[in-house]
Amino acid sequence: MKSKENISIDGRTLSDLRLSHSRRWFMRDCGIGLGGIALNHLLGPSAKAANDLLTPRPSPQAGTAKRVIFLFMGGAPSHIDLFENKPTLTRLDGTAPPPELLEGYRSAFIKPDNKLLAPKFPFERYGKCGMEMANLLPHTGSIADEITLVRSLHTDAFNHAPAQVLLSTGSQQFGRPSLGSWVTYGLGSGTENLPAFVVLSSGKKGPSGGSANFGAGFLPSVYQGVPFNSIGDPVLYLSNPDGIKRSSQKATIDAINELNQKRFDSVADPEIQTRISSFEMAYRMQDVAPEVTDISLESQATLDLYGAKPGEASFANNCLLARRLVERGVRFVELFHESWDQHGNLKKDLAANCKATDQACAALVLDLKQRGLLDDTLVVWGGEFGRTPMVQGGNDGRDHHSNAFTMWMAGGGVKGGYVHGTTDDLGFNAVEKPVHIHDLNATILHLLGFDHEKLTFRSQGRDFRLTDVHGNVVREILS
Repeated sequence: MKSKENISIDGRTLSDLRLSHSRRWFMRDCGIGLGGIALNHLLGPSAKAANDLLTPRPSPQAGTAKRVIFLFMGGAPSHIDLFENKPTLTRLDGTAPPPELLEGYRSAFIKPDNKLLAPKFPFERYGKCGMEMANLLPHTGSIADEITLVRSLHTDAFNHAPAQVLLSTGSQQFGRPSLGSWVTYGLGSGTENLPAFVVLSSGKKGPSGGSANFGAGFLPSVYQGVPFNSIGDPVLYLSNPDGIKRSSQKATIDAINELNQKRFDSVADPEIQTRISSFEMAYRMQDVAPEVTDISLESQATLDLYGAKPGEASFANNCLLARRLVERGVRFVELFHESWDQHGNLKKDLAANCKATDQACAALVLDLKQRGLLDDTLVVWGGEFGRTPMVQGGNDGRDHHSNAFTMWMAGGGVKGGYVHGTTDDLGFNAVEKPVHIHDLNATILHLLGFDHEKLTFRSQGRDFRLTDVHGNVVREILS
């Protein structure tokens, strides 16, 4: 007599049936697995039907910006030498800072009571608004009437990697999604043929915070930034090797994606969908990306406006490329230019950095405006913190400083010719209308049509957002 365990039903024993209907199978295949729940929450009905995490989505509320170009000046430009004219600091040059100013103050390298150092360059007024900047920035000065200058920023970290990651992700801890990833998660992509979030780098090195500055964290990795090369193939291995035909390549990709789709239908893992999108995107980019990144197709007048030279790696070329990318629907472009970290050689290196970036930054704003793109493109310029009013490196350097720094914004719904906030007489603390990094990010999301408290993603049993539990929209800078 057969035991109950060996009774066959449609060719399967009771043991087989029990195994196939285990709790693990139930959670995985009955549409209630954790991956399936997260995916359903993430996609929504229309995107799920399109089976594409990057399907364009309208923002929940009316936004003035549709895309962002972030000019990240890694290493921290000196707000004191570029944007904050402080006659008192000039008068007290070489003297010790007031003791009461240093209570509880922590610096990265110097002794807090190091002597005060006057700004290294003269200041001038620019535009109809009379905005003050150092004469190192004549081109940025020429667009003064287009920008909001925020002079009262402050942050929580005074070393590069933590401060950059905090600015980019809202946390000093690795593993959180970056600003660009949150934007593409919220809005999707405006193009099928290019990544939604593109990263460009110039200067002496990449960002101190590394890929965490443009990573997707716990969001599906389809939302992470894609680094582009400034010259040659925009991404590695974009060109096919000799002997590989497009038709055979397409057949291979189709076969792989069919297998991936079967697996996705079974387990609903968003990372499988990312893999499918990556293969398809890479194939389409082979047709589109070489043309997009070929700045030699621009007029000579446009090249001269930026100071761009085709075939050379430069910040100017990257700014022009950024405009070409947003024109074609890329949602977020981030340009990293390192390093503004002048612990010594301040006068020489600051002048060199400004020479490398000033013209192209202004050209980007002017070019976007003349093409009708500035009104709905938000341009953000700045680094992770400021520099100390106290000297480092003899008489020609400044240390990291988290208490105060300056950034500027243009287009996308911010006021032109407006200065927001200020620091004390030494440029040490933000004292009028202070703006924390969380406030900055809340404002950027607001301009894009999002309530920063409601743009969330559930991970590890709780809802996360870019601004964590902080942040207020800086409404005074809105046009």
